[in-house]
Amino acid sequence: MTTIIKTIGLNKQFVVPHQKRTTLKESFINIFRPRTFEKFTALKNINLEISKGEFTAIIGPNGSGKSTLLKVLAQIYQPNQGSIQVNGSIAPLLELGIGFQGELTARENIYLNAALLGFNKKQIHQKFPHIIEFSEIGNFIDLKVKNFSSGMRARLAFAIARELDADIYLCDEVFAVGDQSFQQKCLNTFTEWKAQGKNIILVTHNLDFVNKYADRAIYLANGVMLAEGKPQIVIQAYQSTPQ
Repeated sequence: MTTIIKTIGLNKQFVVPHQKRTTLKESFINIFRPRTFEKFTALKNINLEISKGEFTAIIGPNGSGKSTLLKVLAQIYQPNQGSIQVNGSIAPLLELGIGFQGELTARENIYLNAALLGFNKKQIHQKFPHIIEFSEIGNFIDLKVKNFSSGMRARLAFAIARELDADIYLCDEVFAVGDQSFQQKCLNTFTEWKAQGKNIILVTHNLDFVNKYADRAIYLANGVMLAEGKPQIVIQAYQSTPQ
Protein backbone atom coordinates (compact mmCIF):
# COMPACT_ATOMS: atom_id res chain seq x y z
CA MET A 1 0.00 0.00 0.00
CA THR A 2 1.07 3.60 -0.61
CA THR A 3 2.60 5.34 2.39
CA ILE A 4 1.02 8.75 2.94
CA ILE A 5 2.72 9.74 6.24
CA LYS A 6 6.07 8.57 7.57
CA THR A 7 7.97 9.86 10.58
CA ILE A 8 11.44 8.79 11.66
CA GLY A 9 12.88 9.52 15.10
CA LEU A 10 10.47 12.38 15.75
CA ASN A 11 11.21 14.45 18.86
CA LYS A 12 9.53 17.64 20.10
CA GLN A 13 10.68 19.69 23.07
CA PHE A 14 9.31 22.82 24.69
CA VAL A 15 11.21 25.28 26.87
CA VAL A 16 9.18 26.03 30.00
CA PRO A 17 10.12 29.08 32.15
CA HIS A 18 10.06 28.61 35.93
CA GLN A 19 8.95 32.20 36.56
CA LYS A 20 6.13 33.88 34.71
CA ARG A 21 6.55 37.61 34.03
CA THR A 22 3.45 38.99 32.39
CA THR A 23 3.69 42.70 33.25
CA LEU A 24 6.25 45.46 32.84
CA LYS A 25 6.36 45.88 36.62
CA GLU A 26 7.29 42.22 37.16
CA SER A 27 10.02 42.48 34.53
CA PHE A 28 11.44 45.65 36.14
CA ILE A 29 11.44 44.25 39.69
CA ASN A 30 13.21 41.10 38.54
CA ILE A 31 15.54 42.79 36.05
CA PHE A 32 18.70 41.47 37.74
CA ARG A 33 17.30 38.07 38.58
CA PRO A 34 18.13 35.56 35.84
CA ARG A 35 15.26 33.58 34.42
CA THR A 36 15.50 29.83 34.66
CA PHE A 37 14.00 27.30 32.32
CA GLU A 38 13.57 23.60 31.89
CA LYS A 39 13.04 21.46 28.82
CA PHE A 40 9.89 19.40 28.47
CA THR A 41 9.98 16.60 25.93
CA ALA A 42 6.48 16.15 24.50
CA LEU A 43 7.37 13.55 21.86
CA LYS A 44 10.19 11.02 22.00
CA ASN A 45 11.44 9.00 19.03
CA ILE A 46 8.10 8.63 17.22
CA ASN A 47 8.35 6.30 14.24
CA LEU A 48 5.15 6.03 12.20
CA GLU A 49 4.13 4.76 8.81
CA ILE A 50 0.51 5.34 7.76
CA SER A 51 -0.88 3.94 4.53
CA LYS A 52 -3.25 5.71 2.18
CA GLY A 53 -6.92 5.41 3.13
CA GLU A 54 -6.36 4.37 6.76
CA PHE A 55 -8.47 5.67 9.62
CA THR A 56 -5.96 6.05 12.46
CA ALA A 57 -6.92 6.81 16.06
CA ILE A 58 -4.48 8.19 18.64
CA ILE A 59 -5.29 7.34 22.25
CA GLY A 60 -3.64 7.89 25.62
CA PRO A 61 -4.01 9.83 28.86
CA ASN A 62 -4.12 13.62 29.04
CA GLY A 63 -0.70 15.18 28.52
CA SER A 64 0.66 12.21 26.59
CA GLY A 65 1.56 14.18 23.44
CA LYS A 66 -1.44 13.31 21.24
CA SER A 67 -2.38 16.86 20.24
CA THR A 68 1.30 17.80 19.91
CA LEU A 69 1.77 14.99 17.40
CA LEU A 70 -1.15 16.28 15.32
CA LYS A 71 0.31 19.79 15.36
CA VAL A 72 3.71 18.50 14.26
CA LEU A 73 2.08 16.57 11.40
CA ALA A 74 0.15 19.74 10.47
CA GLN A 75 3.45 21.70 10.52
CA ILE A 76 2.12 24.04 13.20
CA TYR A 77 5.05 22.88 15.34
CA GLN A 78 8.46 22.03 13.94
CA PRO A 79 10.17 18.94 15.42
CA ASN A 80 13.49 19.33 17.23
CA GLN A 81 14.76 16.09 15.75
CA GLY A 82 13.66 13.56 13.19
CA SER A 83 11.96 13.77 9.82
CA ILE A 84 8.41 13.83 8.47
CA GLN A 85 7.31 12.79 5.01
CA VAL A 86 3.75 13.69 3.98
CA ASN A 87 2.46 12.67 0.56
CA GLY A 88 -0.73 14.68 0.25
CA SER A 89 -2.56 17.80 1.35
CA ILE A 90 -3.54 18.25 5.01
CA ALA A 91 -6.66 19.76 6.58
CA PRO A 92 -6.10 20.35 10.33
CA LEU A 93 -9.39 20.28 12.26
CA LEU A 94 -7.81 21.29 15.56
CA GLU A 95 -9.26 23.25 18.50
CA LEU A 96 -12.62 23.70 16.81
CA GLY A 97 -14.01 27.20 17.04
CA ILE A 98 -10.96 28.77 18.65
CA GLY A 99 -10.55 31.21 15.74
CA PHE A 100 -14.08 32.60 15.94
CA GLN A 101 -14.55 36.29 16.70
CA GLY A 102 -17.10 36.53 19.52
CA GLU A 103 -18.40 39.97 18.53
CA LEU A 104 -19.15 38.81 14.98
CA THR A 105 -22.28 36.90 13.99
CA ALA A 106 -22.22 33.28 12.84
CA ARG A 107 -22.77 34.49 9.27
CA GLU A 108 -19.78 36.84 9.48
CA ASN A 109 -17.61 34.17 11.08
CA ILE A 110 -18.43 31.71 8.31
CA TYR A 111 -17.18 34.14 5.68
CA LEU A 112 -14.13 35.10 7.75
CA ASN A 113 -13.07 31.56 8.65
CA ALA A 114 -13.75 30.16 5.20
CA ALA A 115 -11.62 32.93 3.71
CA LEU A 116 -8.80 32.10 6.14
CA LEU A 117 -9.03 28.47 5.00
CA GLY A 118 -8.43 29.60 1.43
CA PHE A 119 -11.91 29.77 -0.06
CA ASN A 120 -12.72 32.67 -2.36
CA LYS A 121 -15.99 34.61 -2.13
CA LYS A 122 -17.72 32.59 -4.86
CA GLN A 123 -16.81 29.30 -3.20
CA ILE A 124 -18.08 30.54 0.17
CA HIS A 125 -21.41 31.53 -1.43
CA GLN A 126 -21.69 28.02 -2.89
CA LYS A 127 -20.80 26.26 0.34
CA PHE A 128 -22.79 28.51 2.66
CA PRO A 129 -26.08 26.51 2.50
CA HIS A 130 -24.22 23.24 3.21
CA ILE A 131 -22.48 24.80 6.22
CA ILE A 132 -25.78 26.06 7.63
CA GLU A 133 -27.50 22.72 7.06
CA PHE A 134 -24.73 20.69 8.70
CA SER A 135 -24.30 23.00 11.69
CA GLU A 136 -28.06 23.30 12.31
CA ILE A 137 -27.77 26.93 13.40
CA GLY A 138 -30.15 28.40 10.84
CA ASN A 139 -32.24 30.23 13.45
CA PHE A 140 -29.11 31.71 15.02
CA ILE A 141 -27.19 32.69 11.89
CA ASP A 142 -27.25 36.39 12.80
CA LEU A 143 -26.54 35.91 16.50
CA LYS A 144 -23.11 36.86 17.84
CA VAL A 145 -20.94 33.80 18.33
CA LYS A 146 -20.05 34.86 21.89
CA ASN A 147 -23.60 33.81 22.80
CA PHE A 148 -23.17 30.30 21.36
CA SER A 149 -22.70 27.23 23.51
CA SER A 150 -19.48 25.26 23.09
CA GLY A 151 -21.44 22.60 21.20
CA MET A 152 -22.87 25.13 18.74
CA ARG A 153 -19.41 26.61 18.17
CA ALA A 154 -17.97 23.15 17.53
CA ARG A 155 -20.73 22.25 15.07
CA LEU A 156 -20.21 25.49 13.16
CA ALA A 157 -16.42 25.12 13.09
CA PHE A 158 -16.59 21.51 11.92
CA ALA A 159 -19.20 22.41 9.30
CA ILE A 160 -16.80 24.99 7.82
CA ALA A 161 -13.66 22.85 8.04
CA ARG A 162 -15.31 19.75 6.51
CA GLU A 163 -15.73 21.69 3.25
CA LEU A 164 -11.97 21.53 2.75
CA ASP A 165 -10.89 19.07 0.08
CA ALA A 166 -7.76 17.38 1.41
CA ASP A 167 -6.02 14.00 1.38
CA ILE A 168 -5.45 13.89 5.14
CA TYR A 169 -7.76 15.18 7.89
CA LEU A 170 -6.26 15.74 11.34
CA CYS A 171 -9.03 15.82 13.96
CA ASP A 172 -8.51 16.60 17.65
CA GLU A 173 -11.23 15.56 20.11
CA VAL A 174 -14.16 16.43 17.84
CA PHE A 175 -16.41 14.15 19.91
CA ALA A 176 -15.62 15.84 23.23
CA VAL A 177 -17.74 18.96 22.69
CA GLY A 178 -20.76 17.76 20.74
CA ASP A 179 -24.03 16.02 21.50
CA GLN A 180 -25.05 12.64 20.09
CA SER A 181 -26.46 14.19 16.91
CA PHE A 182 -23.20 16.05 16.24
CA GLN A 183 -21.15 12.91 16.90
CA GLN A 184 -23.24 10.98 14.38
CA LYS A 185 -22.69 13.73 11.80
CA CYS A 186 -18.95 13.54 12.40
CA LEU A 187 -19.08 9.77 11.97
CA ASN A 188 -21.03 10.13 8.71
CA THR A 189 -18.43 12.62 7.49
CA PHE A 190 -15.58 10.25 8.39
CA THR A 191 -17.36 7.45 6.54
CA GLU A 192 -17.67 9.64 3.43
CA TRP A 193 -14.00 10.61 3.58
CA LYS A 194 -12.92 7.00 4.03
CA ALA A 195 -15.06 5.90 1.06
CA GLN A 196 -13.23 8.53 -1.00
CA GLY A 197 -9.85 7.08 0.00
CA LYS A 198 -9.01 9.94 2.37
CA ASN A 199 -6.93 9.55 5.52
CA ILE A 200 -8.30 10.45 8.95
CA ILE A 201 -6.08 10.79 12.01
CA LEU A 202 -8.21 11.28 15.09
CA VAL A 203 -7.24 12.04 18.70
CA THR A 204 -9.97 10.74 20.99
CA HIS A 205 -10.75 9.25 24.40
CA ASN A 206 -13.75 7.35 22.99
CA LEU A 207 -12.36 3.82 23.01
CA ASP A 208 -15.64 2.22 21.88
CA PHE A 209 -15.54 4.38 18.75
CA VAL A 210 -11.90 3.48 18.12
CA ASN A 211 -12.61 -0.23 18.48
CA LYS A 212 -15.59 -0.05 16.13
CA TYR A 213 -14.43 2.27 13.35
CA ALA A 214 -10.65 2.78 13.28
CA ASP A 215 -8.37 0.69 11.05
CA ARG A 216 -5.44 1.10 13.41
CA ALA A 217 -4.63 2.78 16.69
CA ILE A 218 -1.61 4.41 18.32
CA TYR A 219 -1.12 4.53 22.08
CA LEU A 220 0.95 7.44 23.42
CA ALA A 221 1.99 7.99 27.05
CA ASN A 222 4.50 10.59 28.27
CA GLY A 223 5.43 11.33 24.68
CA VAL A 224 6.38 7.73 23.91
CA MET A 225 4.57 5.44 21.49
CA LEU A 226 3.88 2.35 23.59
CA ALA A 227 1.77 0.41 21.10
CA GLU A 228 0.43 0.63 17.55
CA GLY A 229 -1.54 -1.67 15.30
CA LYS A 230 -5.00 -3.23 15.41
CA PRO A 231 -7.36 -1.18 17.61
CA GLN A 232 -8.37 -4.09 19.87
CA ILE A 233 -4.73 -4.91 20.72
CA VAL A 234 -3.75 -1.26 21.29
CA ILE A 235 -6.82 -0.58 23.47
CA GLN A 236 -6.00 -3.66 25.55
CA ALA A 237 -2.44 -2.36 26.03
CA TYR A 238 -3.80 1.04 27.10
CA GLN A 239 -6.32 -0.38 29.53
CA SER A 240 -3.80 -2.75 31.10
CA THR A 241 -1.31 0.06 31.82
CA PRO A 242 -1.67 1.72 35.27
CA GLN A 243 -2.68 5.36 34.72
